Amino acid sequence: MPFKAPDPGVERLPLPLVLIFSLPTIPLSALGLAMGVYLAPYFASHLGVSLTGVGVAFMIVRFADMGVDVSLGAVMDRTRTRLGRYRLWLLLGAPVLVAGCFALFLAPVGISVAYLVAGLLVYYLGTSIMGLAHPAWGAKLASHYNARSHLFGVQSAVGVVGAVAVLLIPIFAGRFGLTDAQAVPVMGWMVMASIPISVIAAAVATPERVTSDVHTHKPSFAASAREYLALITKPDLFRLVLAQVALTLGPGWMATLYLFFFRDFLGFRGGESSILLGIYIFIGILGAPAAAWLSARISKHRTLMLTTTAYSLGLCTIIVLPKHSMLFATPVMMWCGFMASGFGLMISAMLADVGDEVRLEQGKERISLIYAMNGLAAKVASALQLAITFPLLERLGYNPKEGAVNTPAAIHNLELAYIVGPIVFVMLGGACVIGWRLNAAKHSEIRAALDERDAAFTESPLIENAVGQPPDMVVTADQEPESPPSTVSLNSSATAAG
Repeated sequence: MPFKAPDPGVERLPLPLVLIFSLPTIPLSALGLAMGVYLAPYFASHLGVSLTGVGVAFMIVRFADMGVDVSLGAVMDRTRTRLGRYRLWLLLGAPVLVAGCFALFLAPVGISVAYLVAGLLVYYLGTSIMGLAHPAWGAKLASHYNARSHLFGVQSAVGVVGAVAVLLIPIFAGRFGLTDAQAVPVMGWMVMASIPISVIAAAVATPERVTSDVHTHKPSFAASAREYLALITKPDLFRLVLAQVALTLGPGWMATLYLFFFRDFLGFRGGESSILLGIYIFIGILGAPAAAWLSARISKHRTLMLTTTAYSLGLCTIIVLPKHSMLFATPVMMWCGFMASGFGLMISAMLADVGDEVRLEQGKERISLIYAMNGLAAKVASALQLAITFPLLERLGYNPKEGAVNTPAAIHNLELAYIVGPIVFVMLGGACVIGWRLNAAKHSEIRAALDERDAAFTESPLIENAVGQPPDMVVTADQEPESPPSTVSLNSSATAAG
């Protein structure tokens, strides 16, 4: 059933609306886990691609599509259709992502690096489209400081469903006569089935309001270039992008080496490792809402600093765990997973706040572009984690093949690689927001200024939902104001910028 659009600035959106809107995070989260933990080792251990070949393929694709996210973000912000802005792009991204999943999860044995690169290009194009449209739509759906923490917190918790579903497949694969390698295509079929179902449900039920751009000068290439330059050099945005790199590279580094470390250092079998990883992921159902709740009391940036520090301390205890002990490993995995579940949602919510500040300063919607820059940062970090960790292990003498016998020195090197890298980068991610000034009070000033200015301009009509009555007209983005923005509004923006 379609929902009515919430009033601007509402402190908490209706939970049923947030839950339905969050459904696309299920396949996206499932893919993130499958790609980071299972698919890359699957290419190396089962399909015959070398460790270096896998790392190189991921690096080539990540750097090849570096400009794709930014280009998509710029186009999304300028899209105005009768279906809406972000709804259209979410619907377009779904079939592309399904095609990429088919090419990778159902790849035949003996694929070449070129095949892997081609499949990854399609896959990441699909994730780029959906991964930009969905959070940008969420940032517009929830405009209040705390409403955003709530929305992204619920999204993170819903995403756990997809991640846990992926983990359950290898855990129960043996009962159906499947090997760990044969479980990977099953993951692909599950994800490919969930993509259209979740996207269509969110697109039909969720309202979307497309705001109008405001021009205080005649649009020109030079003016646009100055605005884009001001955006990419904005200190607050740079800090969040750097934090995203670090907080993707840290846990991603750990995920890449997870199966190797838990098998060859801690002595767990494949199913046991998946159970522990499932605990790590599943606890996010509690950790993400807890982080959102805490951010409403101590602010988003302090929550991020607290969770990154607590995560790193928990990770340190893994190296002293008794070998092959589920009893001792379980609470450590719960602690680390609980803390890590707050990383992404805090970054997403803080980016939405920066997007409001940018719209006040420039008079234009830039939220898709902002999330595109953040997505680009995450892609670079993901490419680096594979390009660094797999060749590093190979150079240090570690052999990942099933049944291989590694020397004690190689196992020690695996231990150091698994622990040191994640701690360094996660702590760096928390340090990036030290002294953050865009808190709830500053954001309230920005929202008040935006509401004041928006009231003075003709806005595009509300596009309630995909099945509702379409608007009679769509306002162009080149409207001139009847009067300039108030001094109060601009001063509020300057104050919030710090």
